[in-house]
Amino acid sequence: MAARPTISAILISKNEEENIAECLETLGFCDEIIIVDGGSSDRTVEIARDLGASVYVNADWRGFGVQKQRALDFATCDWVLSADADERISDGLRREIEAAVADSRYSGYRLNRLSWFLGQPMRHGGWYPDRIVRMARREKAHFTPIVVHEQLLVEGEIGQLREPIIHYSYRTIDDVMRKMHQYALATAESRRRDGRAGGLFVAITRSLFSFFNAYVLRAGLFDGMRGFVAAVAKAQETFWRYLATGWEKSS
Repeated sequence: MAARPTISAILISKNEEENIAECLETLGFCDEIIIVDGGSSDRTVEIARDLGASVYVNADWRGFGVQKQRALDFATCDWVLSADADERISDGLRREIEAAVADSRYSGYRLNRLSWFLGQPMRHGGWYPDRIVRMARREKAHFTPIVVHEQLLVEGEIGQLREPIIHYSYRTIDDVMRKMHQYALATAESRRRDGRAGGLFVAITRSLFSFFNAYVLRAGLFDGMRGFVAAVAKAQETFWRYLATGWEKSS
């Protein structure tokens, strides 16, 4: 009887002491857990090592894609499962993953992420379904080396898992504001390097459409008050992203 394929869980972290333990507990079915930490000043590294993870500290931040590739490079198992510290693997998804790695048809799998926003799961406004490639045969996969919104690219056919991965990204208004600022500036930096357009007029028109798209066209209004707040936050992120992209050229 052939041995079952092995799985490496790979993560990146920085100051995730509030999240890391719960995340790692749901990844306990994996054969190894690899974490590349960006230089945490809290107890993230200590907690992760106490729970059996292999932690490598690399504070040379070059973007999400580069940091996640570093984690992938440390993995040794047949398959890699990429997760974030604010995500959780349900029992149903765990069973699907264990069955999926035994299927020789696919080189990778998309997972369907269900995100929570201020204590509520978001099923409209472009939040769900959020299908992203998160699992692949190790030797068939690599991350795009970009600052933000990186992708796991896979050589070969990709399957789809049904059970969602739970994403607790925006627990408080402070989380919303902090991450909106982080993503806006990171994306603006990447856009400037690529010579892409920005400026005040573009920022205004893009942000207005972003709100209309999320709240009306993608039915964010059906998520109630949080759907409205999420659409406003997305519009603000879009505004600052495009303004920052063109600001240095116009100032």
